[in-house]
Amino acid sequence: QVQLVESGGGLVQAGGSLRLACAASRRTFSSDTMGWFRQAPGKEREFVARISQSGGITNYADSVKGRFTISRDNAKNTVYLQMNSLKPEDTAVYYCHSYVSHYWGQGTQVTVSS
Repeated sequence: QVQLVESGGGLVQAGGSLRLACAASRRTFSSDTMGWFRQAPGKEREFVARISQSGGITNYADSVKGRFTISRDNAKNTVYLQMNSLKPEDTAVYYCHSYVSHYWGQGTQVTVSS
């Protein structure tokens, strides 16, 4: 069983920054494509960003492109999401996802005040 544990969420003013982290228990983390998704109240879960096994390929939703950066440290079994220039519409629960094991983390709340 894979455990994904997110951290780093919180309350921030518009224009601010947060850095999310997702620690994975999977020993073969370096072979997993990893992603971040988010779900706002009353909305479906949506894709935010994805990173390849080595970190060489990244993809972003248009809504976060240029503001968010996904990265990973395979030595620490951790994937990160650096979020800059945050907007109120970024408010959501953010989830870490493993594309290989299909597991999800428990989520971390991000709230951006205007």
